[in-house]
Amino acid sequence: MLKQALKPYKWYVAGSILMTCLVVTSALSQPQFLKDVLAAVLENDQDKIYSIGFWLLMIAGLGLLAGATNTVLAAKISQGVSADVREAAFRKIQSFSYANVEEFNAGNLVVRLTNDVNQIQNLMMMLFQVLLRLPILFVGAFILAVSTLPSLWWVIVLMVIFIAIIMAVTMGAMGPRFGKFQKLMDRMNAIAKENLRGARVVKSFVQEKDQYGKFKEVSNDLLDLNLFIGYGFSIMQPLLSFVAYMAIFSSIYLVSGLVETEPEVIGNIASFMTYMMQLMFAIVMVSFIGMQASRAFVSLKRIGEILNTEPAMTYQEGPLEELSGDLVFDNVSFTYPKDSEPSLKNVSFEAKSGQMIGIVGATGAGKSTLAQLIPRLFDPQEGKITIGGRDLKEISQETLKDTVSIVLQKAVLFSGTIAYNLRQGNPNADLEALERASGIAQAKEFIDRLDNSYESHVEERGNNFSGGQKQRMSIARGVIGQPKVLVLDDSTSALDAKSEKLVQEALNKDLKETTTVIVAQKISSVVKADKILVLDEGRLIGQGTHKELVASNAVYREIYETQKGKELED
Repeated sequence: MLKQALKPYKWYVAGSILMTCLVVTSALSQPQFLKDVLAAVLENDQDKIYSIGFWLLMIAGLGLLAGATNTVLAAKISQGVSADVREAAFRKIQSFSYANVEEFNAGNLVVRLTNDVNQIQNLMMMLFQVLLRLPILFVGAFILAVSTLPSLWWVIVLMVIFIAIIMAVTMGAMGPRFGKFQKLMDRMNAIAKENLRGARVVKSFVQEKDQYGKFKEVSNDLLDLNLFIGYGFSIMQPLLSFVAYMAIFSSIYLVSGLVETEPEVIGNIASFMTYMMQLMFAIVMVSFIGMQASRAFVSLKRIGEILNTEPAMTYQEGPLEELSGDLVFDNVSFTYPKDSEPSLKNVSFEAKSGQMIGIVGATGAGKSTLAQLIPRLFDPQEGKITIGGRDLKEISQETLKDTVSIVLQKAVLFSGTIAYNLRQGNPNADLEALERASGIAQAKEFIDRLDNSYESHVEERGNNFSGGQKQRMSIARGVIGQPKVLVLDDSTSALDAKSEKLVQEALNKDLKETTTVIVAQKISSVVKADKILVLDEGRLIGQGTHKELVASNAVYREIYETQKGKELED
């Protein structure tokens, strides 16, 4: 995935590699010049000191300039790659069916688009700013250190072995805890998000103490884990310093006897110590970055799961077709992905264009499931659904969108304006279309009272409107495209009886050619329907008019009598 993501930035990558080579060359060259400077000092050769010092400053300046340029290039690569990966993942999510989204979980997808993409961004920054230079630095420092004082090669090897052992033991103890750290962070974020989203429930039932307890428990676990990791690093750092200084001490001690006979060894030991510090830096940085990279690779895998997931449903390519509102369910059975029992079992019925179809039944009978199959939020495992004589699986997405519209029970509005939300049902709708749709949904009366009318602001999730107002705007969004099939999934539950009656009258009057499918808890909402379907435990156990079902269907009659009794009590 990263190889593909880096393609648009290949010139930045090439530039970063070039700058990295210059930075490492500068770092490895400086000790050699320092050795020559010290030799010139011992010889008291002022001209040589100035000459070498000038070149030393030039090389240091070149390294500094290359390092700054590399940082800019690394930032461009990391920011660009992360933005591209985030957009690609979001674009792929938009192609997912509702089943795919349910399988991943919406909250999980949000975390992947934010936290996981940030981890990838950090990995790219580390890779091109630091990680690329470390192997070159390690190899170069090792070769130059040995060539500077060949007799002390074994000191370098011992130092590398001891540092590697310390790093392996420390990281071996802390490595698994980094995975646990990520899980605890996810858990803590989930608790905080759940608490904030359910703030009304928490306040209503005085659950602040309980919620605080849950959060505190995870927070304390995270604290203990952070302390353990912190203690590990606090022990590792002085141990590494001790090994490095012991190596330096040993080197100085071993060459001290040569100073009188070979004065130039002073310059060599200075260069030798610098190379040893560069070796230690390379090993330590590889280990530190490796721990960070392990988290990023987990994030890469999680993003890859999104990009490699095939949508549960695909659409046929083809031109926009005009279909009638004839709706047929032919022996349809459906089971949710994680369920073992089917939610719908062998359901068959027909609806003619322009008819009103009511769907009633007890809670869990499969009413909403049936409604969601019509706009193809899911595909049935068995049977066939046709609209206008065409199988839903054989028509294009544009044709389906133009033919079928659904209004869900839970009104979902997006931040923006009222017009923006209504035009989601028809992007080309003008003011007249907005007014017509809101008039059918009985939303026009409160929209006209707003200062900015259809340009009035809608907050996130429509929090600045009541439940009934949000439902009416959702209905307006559903009818604005004048669909051939309109599905109302208990979408008038927040309306009072008068408003609900007005909405139904407007639908009958202004959408005569539209097949309307109404999922309802109340018999009164579908009593005038041309056909009422009665569901029980996923099976269609009756269909007909209200009078026919009262006379012939025991389940329907029981529901009707129960609701009729409640209405009389009221």
